[in-house]
Amino acid sequence: MARIAIAGASGLVGKRLCAALAADGHALLRLVRRPASGAGEAEWDPENGRLEPAALEGIDAFVHLSGESIAAGRWSPARKSEIVRSRTVSTRLVAATLARLLSKPSLVAASAIGFYGDRGGEWLDETSRPGRGFLPEVCVEWERACDAAREAGLRVVNVRIGVALDPAGGALPAMLVPFRLGLGGKMGTGAQYVSWITLDDLVGALRHCLVSTTL
Repeated sequence: MARIAIAGASGLVGKRLCAALAADGHALLRLVRRPASGAGEAEWDPENGRLEPAALEGIDAFVHLSGESIAAGRWSPARKSEIVRSRTVSTRLVAATLARLLSKPSLVAASAIGFYGDRGGEWLDETSRPGRGFLPEVCVEWERACDAAREAGLRVVNVRIGVALDPAGGALPAMLVPFRLGLGGKMGTGAQYVSWITLDDLVGALRHCLVSTTL
């Protein structure tokens, strides 16, 4: 079984992924922003660029799920800057640190479906060009932040995640509130596209990305 490091292990997706990987028999190393408490944790401080390569040496894969939520608050210039920074700074640190390791682990890094922008009914896949606007720009920079790992010859998978839905948290409980109040009818033309995925399917996709040799 593999030894897998995870950044963002305390989030909605990270908790479910950790449980699934542990059930599969993998050894987990959770990155935490406080002093580590045991062999299953490693401390890091992405804001100050601290992540010791020695703590990661020997891992087979790294899953990077950290990033500021885009849902909370108005998108002021300062807020938009923080959204970009929270993703790119931590991802660059992870990629650069992994590039220095002797073990050359895989990097499975979160990106988002926002890469494609608003394209209506256009058929899109992983070969499609990025869209236009703030979210596509964020995703392009986010994925480019992995370049140090790619240039070092590591296998890098950028997972363009849609809205993850699960009763335990995230978008779905918030979406249910207006429906329960009788306010969940059609808004606008009803032709707006929302790319969503259940949390269980997302965890399954991440597990596939970790073990597949064709990605």
